Amino acid sequence: MLARGVSCQSALAKNVRTFDVRRVQLPVRGGELSALPLRVQGPRPYNEIPLKGNNGWMNLLHFWMENGMRNMHVRTVQRFQELGPIYREKLGNVESVFIINPDDAARLFGAEGPYPERFSIPPWVAYHTIMKKPIGVLFKSSESWKKDRVFLNQFVLAVDSMNNFERLLTPVSEDFVKKIYKGIERSKQGKFTVDLSQDLFRFAFESICNLLFGERLGVLEDFVDPEAQKFIDAVSTMFHTSVPMLNIPPELFRMVRAKTWRDHVASWDLIFDRAEGYVRNFFQDQKMGPKVTECYPGILYSLLHKNAMNFEDIKANVIEMMAAGVDTTSITLQWCLYEMARNLKVQDMLRAEVLAAQRDAQGDMKKMLKSVPLLKAAIKETLRLHPIAVTIQRYIPSDLVLQDYMIPAKVSPQTNLQAFLLRRNPESPNHCLFVSSPEWNGDLVGGWSIALFLGGDEILEGFWVFFLSEVGRTQPHVACRFQSCLRPEHPLLKNIQPILYVIHSEIECDFIRAFST
Repeated sequence: MLARGVSCQSALAKNVRTFDVRRVQLPVRGGELSALPLRVQGPRPYNEIPLKGNNGWMNLLHFWMENGMRNMHVRTVQRFQELGPIYREKLGNVESVFIINPDDAARLFGAEGPYPERFSIPPWVAYHTIMKKPIGVLFKSSESWKKDRVFLNQFVLAVDSMNNFERLLTPVSEDFVKKIYKGIERSKQGKFTVDLSQDLFRFAFESICNLLFGERLGVLEDFVDPEAQKFIDAVSTMFHTSVPMLNIPPELFRMVRAKTWRDHVASWDLIFDRAEGYVRNFFQDQKMGPKVTECYPGILYSLLHKNAMNFEDIKANVIEMMAAGVDTTSITLQWCLYEMARNLKVQDMLRAEVLAAQRDAQGDMKKMLKSVPLLKAAIKETLRLHPIAVTIQRYIPSDLVLQDYMIPAKVSPQTNLQAFLLRRNPESPNHCLFVSSPEWNGDLVGGWSIALFLGGDEILEGFWVFFLSEVGRTQPHVACRFQSCLRPEHPLLKNIQPILYVIHSEIECDFIRAFST
């Protein structure tokens, strides 16, 4: 008998360990079932949850020796196949519970309460604590988190605010398209073969900084300003130096003055210095007298003008939105282009929809974006198939029963949202735009929110606005002007970078000028 929660048709069912079935012997009287009450056995204790390897530090050693960070998705599949739909894992001084069943995930998120408590990235917390830096919604909890989020919603998620983003994002999207056009012209072959990962990162960086600070950095140009390049490198270094300190306490790196810690601190320092420079410029402009402008000045200046949030809180939240938005946006765009390049039929449908919407909108981008349901479904489906986060972690506020095991409060169940697992599980959302159902409207099964695939409701401020605004505005430009095709001699190798679900191998696409334009 299969473990509860895994369908016999699921890919997870293959080689999944079977569990002992607990049967209740019903007493009979005269050949009939007895009316005596039965004692129902309660949930099994936490320590009975399947566990492989009880020594966290030995597990961590094997994890690093096996390059577990880059192969986490394969490793997780193997664990679920071996141990069932729920298992424990100890790595270093961190113990987690992993679940895969969508119903269990729904129970978990339903039990998190009004103030979600999630796993905080240790090196980021260590830097902010040691350097006494202000924190925003990414690190706050309880009432202070809710207060900041409710306030930021007005500037980031409200429809009126999002309408202001068009003037800042559209020029960046057009410059990105021009860059592809230049590549086609230089090749003199009518197509441009390229791995766009670095260009997409620069595009996301340019877009988000323009949206936050109201200033173009020029990173899509052939020559990039050295100061802007330092800023880009700092964000990249901050992510890469976080990896070794996810399972080994950052305090240890700090005590031995390891280069990893020093580089991590230096990158965060540069990011804060840059943000503080923008804030200083704002106050200098205010001293010279208020400026009257019809252009939207960016999120930072809008927050400062409102004067309703502490200055340090504004700085912290803007920095966190920038850090949260760059990699996540560029990776999602890369996955979306990948799916379109290997599904030419869907790509043609998207192109036809965008061209028709452009004709009807007569240059009104806001009106056009309301007329592209298939495009929005494609973005949602990309996020479902290729979630941003490797796992979504929660510390539950009270005891919770999952798969008939009692999970005590403050333990961190991690719901695994990897597309490799979910899209092969019949109990998960199974309408796949890029496989069989172009009519799918992007709705998710069982009340699942798209927020789960973005990294959770509590950090939507840093993600959702950038997906709808950037991805939604970039894809029409690319879809209606180019046909993209994968190069079959370059197979895709999907790997995991801690924190994010990323592509480590190059994806080379041929971009061909679309004749329909």
